[in-house]
Amino acid sequence: MLLRPTIRSLLLSIIACGLLIAGWSVPGFAEEKYVLKLGHALASESHYQLTALEFARLVHQSTAGKIEVQVFPQSQLGGEVQMTQALRTGTQDMMFSAQAVVANTIKEWQIFDVPYLFSSIEQANQVLQGPVGEKYLAMMQRHNIIGLAWLSAIERDVFTAKKPISTLSDMSTLKIRVMQSPGYVAAYRSLNANPTPMAYSQLYLALQQGLVDGADTSPDQMIQDKFTEVAKYFQLTHVHYLPVVLAISKASWDKLPADSQQAIRKAASEAARFDAREYRRQYDEALAALPGKGIQVKSIDVAPWEKASEAARNQLLDKIPDGQALYKEIVAAKAR
Repeated sequence: MLLRPTIRSLLLSIIACGLLIAGWSVPGFAEEKYVLKLGHALASESHYQLTALEFARLVHQSTAGKIEVQVFPQSQLGGEVQMTQALRTGTQDMMFSAQAVVANTIKEWQIFDVPYLFSSIEQANQVLQGPVGEKYLAMMQRHNIIGLAWLSAIERDVFTAKKPISTLSDMSTLKIRVMQSPGYVAAYRSLNANPTPMAYSQLYLALQQGLVDGADTSPDQMIQDKFTEVAKYFQLTHVHYLPVVLAISKASWDKLPADSQQAIRKAASEAARFDAREYRRQYDEALAALPGKGIQVKSIDVAPWEKASEAARNQLLDKIPDGQALYKEIVAAKAR
């Protein structure tokens, strides 16, 4: 007499469970494994890459190898605009992304495009790792993305190819590459520059060909992405402290068991702390190394720059949903 398929399946499951408890391995009953592809835009020696590898190690360790995170640097999975869209549609698993790119999707995130919002890397990180940061991560879910953690904020300073900058008036003739964000365009327009939105992957060639006169970046990226070959002046303008998010597609997230989700969240928090240390180390070492690579480094009195950017700040806050309230919340968090 043949057993009905449902009864037969039940009996096989019971037998398999008994064998597994006894220490036997059963073909077809092995624990399911997951592969998550994580992309980012920076070089293979960047703090992004080191943090991504540390995150992958932590996930592998805490899930006993059940989840493998594969890391793809230097925009191998696409630029940050493309990766953000891919996470929304569920065609990519994970990314590190600059906040300014995601702000095209989450309008409230444009608050971080306000120039001179923070006064230091440490102040930005303090705010982002607290309740304010959690609030902005939660905003991702309505766009089918799960925000896992904020990595270190990245200082953005202006570097130029042929002409040094000392004052705001020096900016008036310069075409400065900025991230593809309306907030960055407004910020640099208020600083007398001609802002040119462009994907980061196109910047080196644009500088080499003279299509732009400069851009904003961090000292470590100046060296790692070889901008020292096509630019000679680095000015410490501190215009922005750029938040960086570690995120996963909701489609990928929903496929994971609850215990794996918990392990990933914990690994993301630990990786964020790792990144803060690693970015600070790379920043300090790169800033000290720039003169030896023929780069003229100059500190700028940013007080006139900050005053000039007030127009851009007010313009941005008026366009952001609840912009004034969000700004006051960040100011209060800085005071704490």
